[in-house]
Amino acid sequence: MVPFMRLQTILEARWILGVFALLAVVCGLFWTWTFWFFLLLFLCTVAFFRDPKRTVPADPNLIVAAADGTVMDITESDENQVLKMKTRRVGIFLSIFDVHTNRAPIDGRVIYREHRKGLYFDARRPECSEKNESMTWAFENPCVTVVVRQITGAIARRIVAWAKIGDELKKGDRFGMIRFGSRTELYLPLNAELLVKVGDHVFGGSTIVARLPRS
Repeated sequence: MVPFMRLQTILEARWILGVFALLAVVCGLFWTWTFWFFLLLFLCTVAFFRDPKRTVPADPNLIVAAADGTVMDITESDENQVLKMKTRRVGIFLSIFDVHTNRAPIDGRVIYREHRKGLYFDARRPECSEKNESMTWAFENPCVTVVVRQITGAIARRIVAWAKIGDELKKGDRFGMIRFGSRTELYLPLNAELLVKVGDHVFGGSTIVARLPRS
């Protein structure tokens, strides 16, 4: 298997990889440069669908990033879909160069998963949070419920869900992915101590985003 890739992730790319491989072979019979062109596209696709292992902090009071990317904004926001209360929202923008696998921010059970149709604004625009196609998740344990929202972008048009309601996930476990540039949001309790700031680059499953108060 290709290093840093898993079967489940590779399957999401099988048609793209197959087309580029076929085009490289067929077109390469007539024009050598096309072989290298499609081979490059094939390798770029492999790089995009990479899915490396991550070191996950064990402390149950620590909340980790649900995605790789850059923290674009941190705001207080009403989360009206699941929690129906004011939360602290951390918005992470994923460029095409980031790993696009999404990971559970806490140990917990999936208690909510809901897809919403929408538009495809650039994932860096503020209005994309409310208007773009999205998938909302909620992870619950005895200490906290954390909501994660996968949001499509101008390029990303497919949200993939691997987990389902009722699944028990460990912090850092993969629950889905978004193909190509996109946005992932975490909705955290206001009493959580925030440990990232706007502009930070985070890694899903390993970067500590917030710390819950000790019980």
